[in-house]
Amino acid sequence: MELPKNKKIYFASDSHLGLPNSDESRVREKYFVDWLEEVRKDAAAIYLLGDLFDFWFEYKTVVPKGFVRVLGKLAEISDAGIPIIFFVGNHDLWMRDYFQKELGITVYHEPIRLTVGDSRLFIGHGDGLGPDDKGYKMMKKLFTNPLSKWLFRWLHPDWGMRLGQYLSQKNKLISGDEDVKFLGEDKEWLVAYSKRKLQEEHFDYFVFGHRHLPMEIELNKSSHYINLGDWITYFTYAEFDGKKMALKTWKK
Repeated sequence: MELPKNKKIYFASDSHLGLPNSDESRVREKYFVDWLEEVRKDAAAIYLLGDLFDFWFEYKTVVPKGFVRVLGKLAEISDAGIPIIFFVGNHDLWMRDYFQKELGITVYHEPIRLTVGDSRLFIGHGDGLGPDDKGYKMMKKLFTNPLSKWLFRWLHPDWGMRLGQYLSQKNKLISGDEDVKFLGEDKEWLVAYSKRKLQEEHFDYFVFGHRHLPMEIELNKSSHYINLGDWITYFTYAEFDGKKMALKTWKK
C-alpha cells in the first residue's frame, strides 16, 4: 500500500457499545461517530481492531438492534471510497458477513501483515495471542466451532442476545480483567508475543487492541508496540502518516 500525499491511516479499538447499558453507550457512540467524521477528511484507510460492540451475533436474517448511527456512518464513509478494515475481537467472535455485504467493510478474523511504503505493520485485535491465557484460548475454540454457532442460532434472538450480553459482561474469560493496569513490560503478553515475532521477521509497528490500555513501547530501535486503549475510558486512537505512528486522544 502506498500512502497518498497528505493522507493518513487511522486505528481505533474497543468501543464496546452496549456496555454497561444503552443510555451510556449512546453518549460514547456519538463521540465515536464525531471522530469518524473528523478523520475521514484525510483518511486513506480506517482500521477498527475489534470489539466495536460488547456483544454481536448475526442470525441468518437478524442482526442486533441498536447503534445504527455508527453503522450508518461506517456505511457512509465506505460508500465514499475510504477503505474500512475490521478485525473481529473477543466480543464479536460470531460476526458473519453483514459488515461485508451491507457496509462494504473488509473483515479479518486473524492478524495481518501490512506494508505501507517502507514500513511493515502487524495488526490484530490481540486476543488469544502470546503465552498463557489458556482458559480463553480453549473458550475461543469452543465458541468459534461451527457446531456451537449452529446450536446458538436456534435460540430465539431475544433470548440469544440477552444471554450473550450477560456472558459478555459477567464471564471474565470473555470480558477479561476489567481492572486495567500496566503489568510491566516483561509481563505484558502482547509485548512478549511481539518480541517473539521479531525473531522471525521485522515489523516497524505492532498494533493491537484488547488490553483497553493506551501503550507505546519500544521493542528495539526500529520496532514499536502500540496498544490502542479504548473508547470507554481513554478515547484514544492511533494515527500513521506513513513514517511515524502516534497515539492520540479524541477531545470530547
